[in-house]
Amino acid sequence: MNTIRNIFKECGKQSVAGKIMRMFILVVTVALVFAACQKDEEIVVSEGEDIALSVSDSALALSQKQAFETVLIFNWSRGTNHSTSSSISYTLEIDTEGSDFATSQIYDLGKGVYEKNFTTEALNDLLLNYWNIEPGTATSFEARVKADVTKEGVDDGVSETKTFLLTPYKPVSEELFMVGGASPNGWDISGATPMAANSASPWIFSYEGQMKVGTFKFAVNTDGCWCQDFYTQDPADAGKMVYNEGGSGDDVQWEITEGGNYKITVDLLSLTITVNKLVGPEFSELYIVGDASPSGWNMPSSEAFTVDAGNPFIFTYEATLTPGDFKIATFSSGDWCGGQWLNASQPDQVLTATDYIVTTGCDGPDNKWHVTEETQGRYKITVNLSKKTVKIEPVMLYIVGDGGPNGWNINNPEPMSVVDGLYVFEGALGADNPTGEFKFSKYQGDWCDGDWLVAATANQSVTDGSYKIRYGCEGDDNKWKLQDGDAGNYKITIDLDQETMTIVKQ
Repeated sequence: MNTIRNIFKECGKQSVAGKIMRMFILVVTVALVFAACQKDEEIVVSEGEDIALSVSDSALALSQKQAFETVLIFNWSRGTNHSTSSSISYTLEIDTEGSDFATSQIYDLGKGVYEKNFTTEALNDLLLNYWNIEPGTATSFEARVKADVTKEGVDDGVSETKTFLLTPYKPVSEELFMVGGASPNGWDISGATPMAANSASPWIFSYEGQMKVGTFKFAVNTDGCWCQDFYTQDPADAGKMVYNEGGSGDDVQWEITEGGNYKITVDLLSLTITVNKLVGPEFSELYIVGDASPSGWNMPSSEAFTVDAGNPFIFTYEATLTPGDFKIATFSSGDWCGGQWLNASQPDQVLTATDYIVTTGCDGPDNKWHVTEETQGRYKITVNLSKKTVKIEPVMLYIVGDGGPNGWNINNPEPMSVVDGLYVFEGALGADNPTGEFKFSKYQGDWCDGDWLVAATANQSVTDGSYKIRYGCEGDDNKWKLQDGDAGNYKITIDLDQETMTIVKQ
């Protein structure tokens, strides 16, 4: 400090340039002094008391709900370097009490560190996998800190040993699967339905989707031996779960009495479950099965119904039905008893009936709808799950447009004839408008109430039979357009099964 005062005194006797130079030297000198002081303070310890260790908790029962929280903290004092100005490095040792630190976990923490923290998850992992402590067993541990003085020949320090109790927990499964007749994949354990883990609380799992009538429970893996751990219903409380290790214990399952859309949430720590039925259809998919249908009795290759885009309760299917029987499956697996069915309410039910019954697996009456030689043909089947009705209607085709015989009258369009499963129109085109247009509807009513057969391109030639399906008022509204000289008599033949159309001038 005297040197710095002398520099200030000399500055008053110098020229301006000299003063600037000396001030520059002063600033550099002061900076170096402070830097040296800060550096020394980080790693050099002056004479002090012996190192002392403290532990934040003397008895700690770990809980997975605090998995990511810091629950155990070790703090220690700086200790002494015995006035040698030497730096000190610190080492923390932890071991079971009475082991004389023979199996200790050692943490080499370096210089200037006076604390070591442990989260619940990290500490629990050590207890289970390093010291092999049984979950739920309170075990006494001890810890000490060593202070290693850098200078040779100077005694190192070691703190007094601190003892404390730790009790580990058994972590719950990181995966969970739902299995059972009520679950989407039934009793196929290898294909059991996975539950989604909560990212913030990974011991909470949930499922949202379709459930069938039946029972279910939860497995921790998909091993085919059925010897894995299961969570089943507490016999005394349907809102509680029982953990059955290795498949042991009472196999009480939860029951779904009404199929539909559900949200199921389980908490593996509190062993609780909530099962809530949501607003939505009872089934998410339907399939036609039977020798009256194009796919026959061939499960799992049955043809699917289409879900209405605006109403998930409504399913439709269109095809040519031949003499035979059919019923409707709510699942696509090849296991005939692995799900629920929509059966006819009576044996050999006529196609005009509008009701159905729901059966489960291979139980209940296996009634079917019956197609005869007289009633065979192309039909549209509409199932309304909210009203629990089925409507089986013959498919018709109508020619609509000012190029046709009945104009743009959608309420009373010109019907085509059905001949051997083909739709046929024979008559005049362009009688009222030689350059008119036309397309084909599958219905009568309002313009957006049903499906259309429209031309593949706009203003398409009447001799080109290419077409595509338009649903309601969505998509291109292309039409066939008569050109000068096209008016006359035509035969139009449409095969909906083969998706072909021929237009021949007579």
